[in-house]
Amino acid sequence: MRGLFLAVFALLIVAGDSGRYVPQLLKNSATAQQFSSSNAVNQNSVFSLLWYAGADGSAVAQNTLVKQFESAHQLQFPDYEDAIAIYWLEKLVNDGNADAAWLLYQMLGEEEASRSLMRLAALGNVAEAQLAFAMSTNEPKKREKWLISAAEQDYLPAQAALADWYMLHGKQQLAKPLLVATADLDMQSAYKYARLLWDEGNTELAKTYFEKAVSQGHEQAKQAIHTLELYSPVSSNSIGAYNWLHKRADKYCLQRIQPFATSLATIIRAHHLYESFNKDLRLASLPLCIAPPVWLEENSLKCEPNFAGAGVLGCDVKQLSALAKKREFSHAVVVAEQGKANVQNGVMYLDISDSYSVFVHELAHFSGFVDEYPIGRTMATRLCNSSDINDFTPPNLIVDSAYWYSPHSTVANWLEIDPATIIAPAKTCTIIGKDSYKPSRRITFMEHHDSGVIPPLYLVLWEQQLMKQEAQRPISMNLFQAFHKQGNREEAAFWLAKYEAFIGD
Repeated sequence: MRGLFLAVFALLIVAGDSGRYVPQLLKNSATAQQFSSSNAVNQNSVFSLLWYAGADGSAVAQNTLVKQFESAHQLQFPDYEDAIAIYWLEKLVNDGNADAAWLLYQMLGEEEASRSLMRLAALGNVAEAQLAFAMSTNEPKKREKWLISAAEQDYLPAQAALADWYMLHGKQQLAKPLLVATADLDMQSAYKYARLLWDEGNTELAKTYFEKAVSQGHEQAKQAIHTLELYSPVSSNSIGAYNWLHKRADKYCLQRIQPFATSLATIIRAHHLYESFNKDLRLASLPLCIAPPVWLEENSLKCEPNFAGAGVLGCDVKQLSALAKKREFSHAVVVAEQGKANVQNGVMYLDISDSYSVFVHELAHFSGFVDEYPIGRTMATRLCNSSDINDFTPPNLIVDSAYWYSPHSTVANWLEIDPATIIAPAKTCTIIGKDSYKPSRRITFMEHHDSGVIPPLYLVLWEQQLMKQEAQRPISMNLFQAFHKQGNREEAAFWLAKYEAFIGD
């Protein structure tokens, strides 16, 4: 009975507000709130009073109503159904309330909420909505615009996201003030700020922020500290010889591979690849050796993501000539900041985003393996011809010929290793409409580096290729070609002789 009386009394209060005088509406809503909050009719009366006041222009009333629903949402609506909140929030959204739009978007979730709610909240300067709206668009200009709007409101996640955006697009100087503002509060920003400081030459302060990020559990910062304990930048002149004999006492180093880096980011990646290889039991039996990475001083090696207009990462290999003479490596791995991974004869190019599985895939190219995904038209025209394939003789691919498969010797080798070998279609030559085949029906690491397997047969083929020096193209071939093109006959002759000695001519 008491509940009914309170409900009727609250309705009388509402009825008495026919003039909709805002101060009176606010006073009445406050009076109604003193009654039982568990009564749904009374709650709706309060919400109605606040909404009428808000509709008449009271920002206080609108803010109070949104705060009521925000608190209830956080507590999972203990006193009334969320449908009530949705009803009143939608009315506020129709009046253009940005905070209501953002709360309604959060309540409904991405699947049910209209993107227009997020946009309305963003237009209303709700920083959280501006950040969400920025990250929901694929248009670079629009994303940057909304990130800036949110960051200008001192919203920490937006400042950190905008700093990441600037760093991604090479705008370090725009990122720096944002990182300064967030580095003490956000471990990712502390790590990025440390990277920026290191690149600027402020190494001591950089280490401080690396350690700050480590203290908050940042794994990449931990890797950076560990790498800095092992490596430091060195000039080409100060690098000495390397003893390859101690590297693999149990077998020959038929490929002697030297990784290079030219920055903190690239030496971190190079060291990760080096450690991963040493732990990879799949490749432990192969007669190839990898030396610890060398961290070259900045500007020691000129690399470009679109080297010589080829559309892939590349470097001026002539700058490695003196080091190749000193350290006597047969192959090089260059880790650069950015560019498409590829192998050019005896040099592998990777960037800091390339995983260990990419490295293993490219490592197989050093031994003549070809891709089992569709290759480009120019290469396919040469490789997928039943006559020309004999010039390459890849260990993992054959093509159709007039009578059987070509090269016949490759098929015979597969069957000799394993008579149960299944010859399965490969995708290598599809771009020119030719059929090609591989010795496994499984998706291998030469088709998908990240999910493909290395079948046992491929490991046998890999070892066979390493034993055939003439099947390889060491860095001496790169250096001969580079110096020959330059017109340096003396160096070209030196590296041609090295190449001929390597392949046994």
